Amino acid sequence: MPVLPSLESTTFDADLRDRHLIYDYAAQDEHGNPEKWRYEMWFYNEDRINYAIHGGPMAGRVNFQTATYQCIRPGELWQCNWLEETGTICSLVYDISNSRITTLLGFSKGHWEQAEAAHGDKRNPQDLERWRGLARLGIQTDRKLLSEQANIVWDFRGPGDLKPIEMDWPTL
Repeated sequence: MPVLPSLESTTFDADLRDRHLIYDYAAQDEHGNPEKWRYEMWFYNEDRINYAIHGGPMAGRVNFQTATYQCIRPGELWQCNWLEETGTICSLVYDISNSRITTLLGFSKGHWEQAEAAHGDKRNPQDLERWRGLARLGIQTDRKLLSEQANIVWDFRGPGDLKPIEMDWPTL
């Protein structure tokens, strides 16, 4: 049985609930030229995240997922972790004080090598089924680890342009 951190007696409501961040990674294209990879994350509630990717190889991906949250320092640092249908493991640390996101992504072989197939919206059954197929490519150790930091461009409350989700919709 997994041990999950309790959010009881934390500053989750003030720090994260319904918080929406839009942030840019300073990355490089395949030729080494600078480019921005824009991501959008909505910390929906204590059980879910809702996000969209607007730049980089994963641009065009819209998803929501069950997440676990862990308070590192109240009012300053939070960690959010989730597993995607593609088999990709995601870990994000939100540094409130410095307006920074630090991530470690363990892309599945299918997701990394077939990034175009990982695009789409989870609400579309064909996209979801294709994503699940990506998770079956390779073995667990066939992963691309990507450690990056991003600067937060916008920080606000509410859905912004992301579509709300229903809590009874299935996730991993």
